[in-house]
Amino acid sequence: MPDARLKIQTVIELTGLSASSIRRRVSAGLFPAPIKDGPRCTRWVASSVMDHLRKRGAA
Repeated sequence: MPDARLKIQTVIELTGLSASSIRRRVSAGLFPAPIKDGPRCTRWVASSVMDHLRKRGAA
C-alpha cells in the first residue's frame, strides 16, 4: 500500500533505526520527512520510506 501512513514505531521496525536517529536524519535531509496527519499526529508515507530503503540498499 504505497499511500499508507506509517507510525514512527513501524518506521523504526522497518529501518532498524531509533526514533531520535530517524528525526536527526530527517532534519539533515537524509531521510524522508513525515507529514502532519492532525494537530498531534505525524506519519510517514510508506512509499517514500520504501523508496529510501531501496536506494540505501543499492548504494
